[in-house]
Amino acid sequence: MEWRVRAIRGATTASENTIEAIAEAVKELLDELETKNQIDPTEIISAFFTTTRDLDAIFPAAIARQRPHWDNVALLDVQQMHVEGGLERCIRFLIHINLPASQTQIYHPYLRQAKNLRPDWSLAEISLPSKAMQSHFL
Repeated sequence: MEWRVRAIRGATTASENTIEAIAEAVKELLDELETKNQIDPTEIISAFFTTTRDLDAIFPAAIARQRPHWDNVALLDVQQMHVEGGLERCIRFLIHINLPASQTQIYHPYLRQAKNLRPDWSLAEISLPSKAMQSHFL
């Protein structure tokens, strides 16, 4: 089977700046990621988490590390750039994962208030072009 490194993006919001609220939001987001993409966490290479400056009660990576089979994933937390009027209490991720080359659909979960970040992904799913189309872009 042929494999490819792919990137998956996603975001959510926490209801408040508490350990419990952030943990609930991160767990919900990662559950959605794993379920909709049928991900085996052992195939995850790395995960970058960002939070807005109003979330500092806990690191999202610390929550991810507690999940089954996430203990060997390279995880990093950073604070995202502040933009006046931007979405508050926002948690985002960028995950790099090995996926079968035949898997052409990826679900990028945008939950809660973060759904407004990518209205162009109304169902938060995209399809990759066919192999013929992919070679055209190379």
